[in-house]
Order: sequence, then C-alpha cells, then structure tokens
Amino acid sequence: MSDYTLTRREFFKGCCSAAVISGVGGSLMYADEAFAAANEYDTVVHLFLRGGMDGLNLVVPVDGVDRTFYEEARPSLKIDATGTYGALPLTLSTGAATGFGLHPSATGLRDLWNDGRMAIVHACGMATTVTRSHFDAQLYIDLGTPGKYGSPSGWMTRAWQSRPANTPAATMPALGVSGTQPAGLMGATDSLTMSNPSDFQLNAGAYAWQKIRADSPAGFRGMNETLADLWTGQTGMEINGRRADLALKTIGQQPFASLPASWPTGGFAEQLWTIAQSIRFNLGLRYATLDLGGWDTHEGQGTAGSGYNYYQNKINELSAALAAFYSELNATGQMSRVTVIVQSEFGRRVRANANGGTDHGYGNPMLVLGGAVNGRRFYGTWPGLNPEILSPTFGDVPVTTDYRRVVSEIMIRRMANPNLSTIFPGYTGYSPLGIVQGTDLTPKIDEAATLASVPPTAASAATQAAANTQPSRAPTPEWQQRGPVDRTLTRRER
Repeated sequence: MSDYTLTRREFFKGCCSAAVISGVGGSLMYADEAFAAANEYDTVVHLFLRGGMDGLNLVVPVDGVDRTFYEEARPSLKIDATGTYGALPLTLSTGAATGFGLHPSATGLRDLWNDGRMAIVHACGMATTVTRSHFDAQLYIDLGTPGKYGSPSGWMTRAWQSRPANTPAATMPALGVSGTQPAGLMGATDSLTMSNPSDFQLNAGAYAWQKIRADSPAGFRGMNETLADLWTGQTGMEINGRRADLALKTIGQQPFASLPASWPTGGFAEQLWTIAQSIRFNLGLRYATLDLGGWDTHEGQGTAGSGYNYYQNKINELSAALAAFYSELNATGQMSRVTVIVQSEFGRRVRANANGGTDHGYGNPMLVLGGAVNGRRFYGTWPGLNPEILSPTFGDVPVTTDYRRVVSEIMIRRMANPNLSTIFPGYTGYSPLGIVQGTDLTPKIDEAATLASVPPTAASAATQAAANTQPSRAPTPEWQQRGPVDRTLTRRER
C-alpha cells in the first residue's frame, strides 16, 4: 500500500476542481483543447420533441378519403379543413394542392414551407423497432441504435468523431443546450453543454471571493482568476482544469446578447437564440441539440380555436421560435449552411381516446428545414388512414421511412461524412431521398454490420457465398449470433 502525502496546494487544486465540476458540469471538464477556427462547414441542429408529438394534428389531411377516416377517428379532436381555425393549406411550388395542411397556429412553419425552405417526411420513425415506451424510444434515437442499448456514445458524437480528415479543428464543434449532457452527445470529449451562457460560469463560494469586481480591494484576485495559475502541471486534474478554464473563457469572451424583441419569449426561444448566436460567432459549431418537451397529450390535448387549447399553444411555441431562428440566420447569411431536423420519438394513435387526448403511436412526420433544403415537398410514402392499412400496426400510422435514412442523407450531402456504419451501426438501408442539396458520396457500410442487419435467411445466403471465396473458419457460437429483428408491437404503461 502506497503512502500518499497531500500538500496544501494539491488539496486546494482538488477543491477547485470540484468547484469547476459543480459550477459548469462534468462534460466541460473533459473538453479538448480549443482552437480558433471559423466554421466554414455546415451545422446540423437536432430538435427533439419529447413526449410523442401528435403529427396528425400538425400535418393534417384536409380532403379525400383520408379526411373522412381522420374525422371518423377524431370527431371532437380534429382540426377543421377550412374556416377561421382551419388547417393552413400546403401547396407545391406549382400551386397544386397536396391534400394536407398545417395546424392553424403553425404560421411560421407554413411561411418556411411556402418559401421552399422546409420539407416534410411522411410516416417517419424507427422502422426496425417498435416500442410505446418514451424512455426506450428516446434513448434508441439519441444513441442511433434502434432496438439496442449499451452504446457508450451518442449518434452526434460518432458523427463528429468520424468527420472527414480535412475538417479543420473547432473551438466548439458540438453544443448541447441543456442542463445535463444530452444522450446524443454522450461520450463526446469535445462537446460543451450549457443551459444558457449567463449561467455558464463558476458560482461557488462567497460572492465577494468569486472574482474581481468593481468594489474589490486593490491587488485582490478572486477564485476565478486564481484557478488558471493552478493548472500548470501535467496531471490529469491539471490538464482537465486547463480545459475547463479555457471553455469558461471561450464562452465568457463571446458577446452573447439578450433575446431580441422580434423573437417570441420563453425558454425554448432562448435556447434557439443561444444556438443562433453560437453559429454566428464562428466557433466551428457543427452539431447542436436541444429539446422541446410537453408532447405527451393523453388527455386535454385540445385542437384549435378561441380559448385555451394546450396543443395549439405548443405548436405556436414550436413554429414561432423556429421561424425566428431561421429569419435571424438567413438575414446574416448563415442559414445557407444550417440544417434543422425536427423529430419526436413516435407519433400518436389515429383514434382519439376517451379523455380528449391521444395515446402512444408509431409513424410520425419529420420536419427538415434550412437553406439547402429542397423544400415545399413531401418525401417518403404516405400509407393513408384506411383502418385496414392501420390494422397490422394496431391503429397507428406505420413507419414507411426509417429516420436514419433522412439523417444519413444530411450526413453525406451536407456534412460530407459517408461513415454510416459508424454513425448508425447496423443500418444499411440508405439511399438518398433528395431532401437536401449536396454531393452524394459512396456510403461506407461495414460488411459485418451488413450481415447483422439483414434477415437470417439472407444472412445465411450471404455467409455461404462468402465462404466460397474465403478460407473456412470456425462457425460463430450460437450465443453470439443475432436473431431476427423483433417487430412485435408492445404496449407499455406510461
């Protein structure tokens, strides 16, 4: 057993290290060294609508047989097809009707659609895994591994880590606007997580001792000023202390401003404003993520109209803030290299429940907006609302487009990253839908991942074909073999 002697200076370092962790969060402690670099590449913003957004009352069937099925399923929860509180028609650039409209409070999103800067993917979601559990579905999407737990990293972490070799270093390549590190950035040693810039500072100990203030005595140095002098060695604590201090200074030196008067108010708008400013500061931001919760509308969902309607207010909050975000960055030229992905863990059931709400469903629209989006178009396959079509998925809109197909296109065409097997292990179903502009690169699909993702019969045939051209080897033990994908719908209590 070794005898460790702790000096007063080392003890103080440890106390200060603990203060850094408690003051700014553990993810900051392990950030890489910062490098000044302008962000000449695209930025992807992932907005997660947590709770299971009711996509059928955001993107509403307004005519045809699906309108009939919709009204039959939601007699008191439907959005009117026309009128004062009717759906906002979605037309193509030619003026042709699409048969769909947006919730009447989504005027900001409607304007982005009409400007050709927003696209909608029908019936999107996890095509290989079905769960009605919020916790499972959200984690699967955050990790980028539908149906599997245990990944040590999130999909955005792997996207940045597998970036092209010629990508310049960045001061702040990844940002989570949250009180805790988002699961999508789990394992990222060079990400930064903060609720808002004004809170991103050390705030421990007596107020008068924290830092130099206007009324501080001559020659006084606060704890914040003293910390930098302590991280001069090469121990892990000192290296991480320097990184933490550097991250604090990086944010502290940026001219973050208050929310503009032209923006809507509220926490969600504040979060988008933080991301918008971080993009404009040219800190090299490539990936940003934030949440908007409150979509688990089992009861009292509301529709659209005068008076209080919960869902109407949520849609207005979402739409107004996204429109302000787009307008802000478009006015300064940055929106041409920003792509926003808006998704929820799953949709809601087609048929309303007895409590004025909707229960957990499956397929849902995904929104993609940005300067490089081929907008004012629907993508994917709309399955319709015929009850016979919905029967195999127990009354839910089925998933006809895997969400990873959409995100993979953005990774390839906008981020120039074809390493799909790294970003989404086991996924092999990619082909571009044409949602965003950019160059198509050959996807890099790992052979082992390919064999693991196809049905057992096809995998057996592929394995046999490979055996005809490769040296024989011992068969894989049964306990290591992957079984067929479980597509069984399971219903869980919320």
